[in-house]
Amino acid sequence: MGRLGTTRILVGMGTCGIAAGAEEVFEVLQREVSERGLQAELVSVGCMGLCYAEPLVEIEKPGGPSILYGGLTSETAAELVRDYLVGDDPRPDLALGSRGDGAVAGIPRLDELPVLRDQVRIALRDCGNLDPTDIDQYLARGGYAALRKALFEMTPQGVIDEVAKSGLRGRGGAGFPTARKWQFCRDAPGMVKYMVCNADEGDPGAFMDRSLLEGSPHGVLEGLAIAGYAVGASTGYVYVRAEYPLAVKRLRTAVAQAEERGFLGSGIFGSSFDFRVQVMEGAGAFVCGEETALLASIEGKRGMPRPRPPFPAQSGLGGKPTIINNVKTLSSVPPIILRGGEWYAGIGTQKSPGTTVFALTGKIKNSGLVEIPLGTALSTIVFDIGGGIPRGRRLKAVQTGGPSGGCIPARLIDTPAEYESLSALGSIMGSGGMVVMDETSCMVDVARYFLSFTQSESCGKCSTCRLGTRQMLRILTRITEGEGREEDLDELLTIARLVKECSLCGLGQTAPNPVLSTLNYFRDEYEAHIKEKHCPAAVCDALMISPCQHTCPVGINVPQYVAQIAVGDYEGALATIRERNPFPSICGRICHHPCETRCRRGELDSPVAIRLLKRFAADWCYEHGVGEPVPFPRTKKERVAVVGAGPTGLTCAYFLAWQGYGVTVFEALPVAGGMLAVAVPEFRLPAAVIQREVEYIAG
Repeated sequence: MGRLGTTRILVGMGTCGIAAGAEEVFEVLQREVSERGLQAELVSVGCMGLCYAEPLVEIEKPGGPSILYGGLTSETAAELVRDYLVGDDPRPDLALGSRGDGAVAGIPRLDELPVLRDQVRIALRDCGNLDPTDIDQYLARGGYAALRKALFEMTPQGVIDEVAKSGLRGRGGAGFPTARKWQFCRDAPGMVKYMVCNADEGDPGAFMDRSLLEGSPHGVLEGLAIAGYAVGASTGYVYVRAEYPLAVKRLRTAVAQAEERGFLGSGIFGSSFDFRVQVMEGAGAFVCGEETALLASIEGKRGMPRPRPPFPAQSGLGGKPTIINNVKTLSSVPPIILRGGEWYAGIGTQKSPGTTVFALTGKIKNSGLVEIPLGTALSTIVFDIGGGIPRGRRLKAVQTGGPSGGCIPARLIDTPAEYESLSALGSIMGSGGMVVMDETSCMVDVARYFLSFTQSESCGKCSTCRLGTRQMLRILTRITEGEGREEDLDELLTIARLVKECSLCGLGQTAPNPVLSTLNYFRDEYEAHIKEKHCPAAVCDALMISPCQHTCPVGINVPQYVAQIAVGDYEGALATIRERNPFPSICGRICHHPCETRCRRGELDSPVAIRLLKRFAADWCYEHGVGEPVPFPRTKKERVAVVGAGPTGLTCAYFLAWQGYGVTVFEALPVAGGMLAVAVPEFRLPAAVIQREVEYIAG
């Protein structure tokens, strides 16, 4: 791995790390180490999954634990060299945690952090721990030992039997038992068979396959070779998205290194087993993730699904038996061969053994890759590993399975993450995408967004998918634009069920899931859009003016009065507030200010202090005698009696008087103000403030 007695500095150089500035950090570390003449080895590693904390740097000093640092900049990287490598200050203020022998004061152990405590790293075992372009580092961690064991200690059928014991299921979406699929191919007649690794990751927000190929390409190649030996294939393909240039580059490097060392090619390890791997760059279409469309693309045809049966295991590439496995599935094979199927089956649940990798994204604090035992509760993933929802907002839903998955409401957050449980709720495991949504997410717009993706990516072969997704998208767009009709919901359900039941491939069959699940769990939001022309989440532009005004219970024009305060027009601001609320001073003190939770400024740092601005404008005007009450002109001959001088009664009287009615308010208590006057403590709401608001309304 490195020279004995030499400090190792590991820098996360996956796509996420590079995007966060890891290249600059690497250059600074390299320059500082060189200029100071330090004995240290810099190593570029892949992403270890803590994408929220990039750029990541791990320092391993001889004889002590390694320390992981997160969120480094060029400046803090230089400080780290000076303070920790030259001096002996481990800089706990920059550290995330430590691992290995020994402890460091002020720095927790990595395996005790909530983000890592519940994870079990099998597929991701090497990511972030080695240089993916250095095969020797992979070998030093036991690389290709599983392939050697399979070739010299196991028969091909023995490999399949061991994988069957593990209970490994395909991690690409459907969850079909891996060993059963391999057995179909092995038993199929013919001498020519193929293995294909499906790395065509097209889900928005998913990056599991990319990170695995960038961080541990040899792990995937070893699993692919073992699978080839088991089914009798001598040729393998890795079908990877062309949009992943770094993954493609590192994968090609790994193939060349493995061929040079004799781990791929002819006579592997001196045996009679031949296995060659070709890297194929994908056409960029989402539908090419479907296995029969993927095979068509490899053959140089347009990527379109074909009817099954026959299944690829009987008739696939060029009409020959072909196995298509996901990157995560193949990466899990070497540990199973080395440690045994029973070991793997002991992780997870009985029906869903082992681990799975999720790309955790959306409204979550700790975004990144997580590998958890199947059966782990969604609540553990979101609140423990993910760190919960930022800015103190509430969880609303979790969407699993990519654009074809379903939305699971917050009340079902304790559901275990496994195939059967998610399917029962109208969602799918999919390839591992998990999008977290908070109260600022509009579920109608979410369904529209995902359907717009699947509709645009439909290959168009079957009319139910081609036309059905278009019709559903048209209806959803109409609803989000405030033009929905009540009959739209029944029409949506009818079309969604038709598309689900009649589409040719799995992508078309699952495309309606976002619509069906949101209609099932969030029908009230659809009805609000249609009946009230109101978007509860303040997302749909056609149904709101601004998020803060939209969220305000009485609909005050917040942007206007904030702008008036900004230019010193406090009287104008007070008049704007009173257009919707006659209690500006009271609400400036006790309102729970939901408007601030939707303030756009809060997405950058802190929201505008809307409630305090309201209080300031009201108090300033009262103190300076500005905005004295002027009686509303009486234009209506009718008189109205209002019973009760509480907030509701006084508000009613105020706006009736504004419209020209004569109003008389009756109250049994000796004071006006209702519960504001008799229930709210003086320190929270002074009686003098209530009195002046009541006097203004009475005037």
